[in-house]
Amino acid sequence: MFVILVYDFAEKRVAKALKICRKYLTWVQNSVFEGEISEGNLKKLRLELKSKMDIDSDSVLIYTFHSTKFSSKEVLGKERNQPSVFF
Repeated sequence: MFVILVYDFAEKRVAKALKICRKYLTWVQNSVFEGEISEGNLKKLRLELKSKMDIDSDSVLIYTFHSTKFSSKEVLGKERNQPSVFF
């Protein structure tokens, strides 16, 4: 499946979230990741992020797509990272 993940962590935990997400997905912009991921790895990613976050102040949004067939991506300005499957 294809995933877009966005997180908002407090400054003292943001580097940990970045490191975890980079293991599974492609960095797109500050606190934004995307990529193909298996259900098992998505479960691991969720567990790792939950273990590092403060549930009362941090947040993670995960958008899942079973297919990118009907999706498109438009970038205005400088594209930070390019290995996306969106066309």
